[in-house]
Amino acid sequence: MDIPSLFMIPSAVSSGKVHSVFPNSTDADFDFARSSTASRVNSDGLIETVASGQARLNYEIEGGLVNTKPSLLLEPQSTNLEEKSNGFSTWSSNSNITRTADYIISPDGTQNATRLQFTANGFCSNKTQSLATYTMSCYAKRNDSGTQNVGFFTNGSGVVNSAWEITSEWKRFSYSFPALNAGAMGIAGASGADISVYGFQLEGLSSYATSYIPTNGSTQTRAAETCNGAGTSSIFESSEGILYAEISALANDFATYRFISLYDGTFDNFCDIYYGDASNRISVRFRGGGGSVINMFFAVSDVKLFNKVAISWKLNKFKFFINGVSRGLNTSGAAPVGLSRLDFNQTSGSNPFYGQCRDIRVYNTKEMTDSEVDI
Repeated sequence: MDIPSLFMIPSAVSSGKVHSVFPNSTDADFDFARSSTASRVNSDGLIETVASGQARLNYEIEGGLVNTKPSLLLEPQSTNLEEKSNGFSTWSSNSNITRTADYIISPDGTQNATRLQFTANGFCSNKTQSLATYTMSCYAKRNDSGTQNVGFFTNGSGVVNSAWEITSEWKRFSYSFPALNAGAMGIAGASGADISVYGFQLEGLSSYATSYIPTNGSTQTRAAETCNGAGTSSIFESSEGILYAEISALANDFATYRFISLYDGTFDNFCDIYYGDASNRISVRFRGGGGSVINMFFAVSDVKLFNKVAISWKLNKFKFFINGVSRGLNTSGAAPVGLSRLDFNQTSGSNPFYGQCRDIRVYNTKEMTDSEVDI
């Protein structure tokens, strides 16, 4: 297999930079920006805060185990409207709940999780909101082996709308709902439930939960992230090649376009991988010399799972692979030329890629076999 002309796996970051593995040149590094702190899951599986301007190498927890291969996590701006995200003792509640602060070790590795014991059907609630759509999220685990009938409520009644499949391990639960079901919202449970909770989040105008935004007395906003500008025309010197990325989406939000683009700084020459168009769809497109745009797409089982996406191009031959299987072929069209930069957004800076990336590579190649494209 050919050596990549540019190869970035999330392994080295510094203030304002995501460093590529190859080539060993500042021209191959991505410019990163985020004007606030943000949280990530570190290699020990614990939530920690990352400084402003520092990209996040996030270690997903899968099947109860910390993945040893981190991803670059890129997210839009979001605000936690809950002013005391871990201050459950300050929430209003009925008399059927006993609350014990700092009961056990939480997902951030300190003893600051709160125990909730339901002596009868009861609820803790935070303030009512009035935006169009909300997403609640919270970490929780059970404290005993009994049945735990507990979860989110949204309509002011204290009746569970979204039950948690709670276990003895910390899990993050989330629930999205329209404001018409809001009223008071929070956590409700049935008599006998005994759980620990940590890190409540309420995001407005959001259809999915983003990474935890801690608050302590006021709402807090995590700024949007950008990661762009890797490469030069001398690095991407060929009119034929391969763009490969191992990526996942944050949500099946097909009304929002999220692009990875290799292009010449204009709309005349580009190779794109993107989410959008339809539910659980991965799409690609090419354009050479300002000619017609070539589009291909494929529906996957879940865009929130990691998929290995590869596209290859040369004059009159354009290929599209997902997880090593051919998903598209076009045999007519001009090849993109003069490619000079790789961005986690669409050409000209629109439609940024919000998601996770474990691997991204560009190959300048005269020919690679289909099996070699299955990286």
